[in-house]
Amino acid sequence: MPKTKEQRVHEVFEKISENYDQMNSVISFQQHNKWREDTMSKMQVPKGAAAIDVCCGTADWTIALGKAVGDTGQVIGLDFSQNMLNVGHDKTKDMPQIELIQGNAMSLPYPDNSFDFATIGFGLRNVPDYRQVLAEMHRVLKPGGMIACLETSQPENVVFKPFFRMYFRFIMPVFGKLFAKSYNEYSWLQESAKTFPGMKQLAKLFAEVGFEKVKYKPYTGGAAALHLGIKKVN
Repeated sequence: MPKTKEQRVHEVFEKISENYDQMNSVISFQQHNKWREDTMSKMQVPKGAAAIDVCCGTADWTIALGKAVGDTGQVIGLDFSQNMLNVGHDKTKDMPQIELIQGNAMSLPYPDNSFDFATIGFGLRNVPDYRQVLAEMHRVLKPGGMIACLETSQPENVVFKPFFRMYFRFIMPVFGKLFAKSYNEYSWLQESAKTFPGMKQLAKLFAEVGFEKVKYKPYTGGAAALHLGIKKVN
């Protein structure tokens, strides 16, 4: 029986966890840190806020949120790969405002209206149902709360687009083989990026699940994009 997308993604991230941070820097040419820093500057997370970082992986964005909310805040990092979380535990052991839990982004284990901020970084393209995960993030946000999604995207520039696709299809898996001995895993990851919605389509999906004031910003020619939205205040 063929494996489901969820089973395949779980296997991939369980295997690449040890080299995940290094590979992020390699395949993005260090740009992912700048994209996240720019995103945090736009979010303006205050001290004492409550946040959830969905598909937190090894917790880099969780840590940035933890620093922003300070000792009086709370940040939950949720991921379904225990191996990825184990790397994150080592990095967050001195930050009591952070809790890392194993869970499913398709069914967040929190009541409605629990968080001021909900983030997902380079995880949405790997879930079985984009709409379901966005709807779950909308549900657990408080009215007026903010969602932020950083993800690979589809460049719209006709000159840059073929180079981007060639890089993802042929070069990134080679980097995976050279630096992480994981050619098949990084070859599979480019498949999930290829079929992910473009910026306008993703913004439309944000609006369809109930977010307002949706806006997006491309990074590096549209290789990645930030989407922001606000949960309506009734």
